[in-house]
Amino acid sequence: MNYLGLDTDKTKKTVEELNVLLADYHIYYQKLRNFHWNIIGKNFFDLHEKFEELYDDAKLKVDEIAERILTLRYQPTSNLSEYLKDSNLKESGSDITDSKMIEILLNDHGLILKQMRKVVEFADKADDEGTIDLIGAYIRELEKTSWMLDAWKMKTNDQHKPVKK
Repeated sequence: MNYLGLDTDKTKKTVEELNVLLADYHIYYQKLRNFHWNIIGKNFFDLHEKFEELYDDAKLKVDEIAERILTLRYQPTSNLSEYLKDSNLKESGSDITDSKMIEILLNDHGLILKQMRKVVEFADKADDEGTIDLIGAYIRELEKTSWMLDAWKMKTNDQHKPVKK
């Protein structure tokens, strides 16, 4: 891989983990579409819009992850059957409450963040700063989204406590 100056043998494990992340994002994207289409109740307007925002973002990340794999001179996984097999995430039903949807997404975020950290770990071993930079930004964004969704489900008396010295 002369044009990047990276060792192809060292980037192979990074790419394997990127392909798992790609599968995770495909399942996550479809789950967000499912929730967007099937949300009902008093939170319909807020969550319908939020789910659309999240799946639009996931769609961009799917493309960026696949393009990073191609940049590293490997082929991204591109079959739904492989995504279902390789992903850390599971599909969700459609007949669930808004609170359950948020709970499922927060759980998925934890799994995606764990996978992102694996990608960064292997990219670091391969001196692959481009992948580290890409995924590092994703980690920061997903952590913020998780905080916001967690705040949505909190009750007023669940407020954060000040740090005591």
